Amino acid sequence: MVSRDYILFDLDGTLTDPALGITNSVMYALRKLGAPVGPRESYYRFIGPPLVNSFMDYCGFTEAKAREALTAYREYFRDKGIFENTVYDGIPELLRILVERGLRPVLATSKPEVFAKQILEHFGLTAYFTFIGGADLAETRVTKDAVIAYVLDNLGNPPPDRCLMVGDREYDVRGAAVHGIDTVGVLYGYGTEDELKAAGAVAIVKDVASLRQILLG
Repeated sequence: MVSRDYILFDLDGTLTDPALGITNSVMYALRKLGAPVGPRESYYRFIGPPLVNSFMDYCGFTEAKAREALTAYREYFRDKGIFENTVYDGIPELLRILVERGLRPVLATSKPEVFAKQILEHFGLTAYFTFIGGADLAETRVTKDAVIAYVLDNLGNPPPDRCLMVGDREYDVRGAAVHGIDTVGVLYGYGTEDELKAAGAVAIVKDVASLRQILLG
């Protein structure tokens, strides 16, 4: 069991599987910009990192074109893609038990906060969270370390040893490490074991049942 007060959760690939909505949104944006569209699986790597960076890194876009793609992405996402999403089995029960044990789940996602709140509300998860933190639509707070800084500030800046991050990508691990916070990596999302190990995750679990064991004993 890991003894912490605040459990900071990533959203995409950790609490929910957003693959259908995110990839549909990416493909919509590419079509709108007249760019070639590959197989859906090739866009799974968009799950996790900031989208402007992903359009630049994976599509070869300039920053200006990547921001144009982001605008198009959000056209699809805000109406349809946001709810093309499913909660991983066992997550609602895990959150409920954490709260019953006196722990405080917190959301720390690079997804825009306004969308994250809609998703949690849609799935009936909002009440479990002490605070819901995400990126801003202006993209001034988008990296995971910036989101975590924002979350910690809203929690009154608790000591790092009373916090724990849970996420599926290296960005979660490295973002938390900036603030001296350990991360448990999960393999049921979109990261790999090698990625999470290299980033410095203190533990890696294969499923929600294993995550529950490490958080609750």
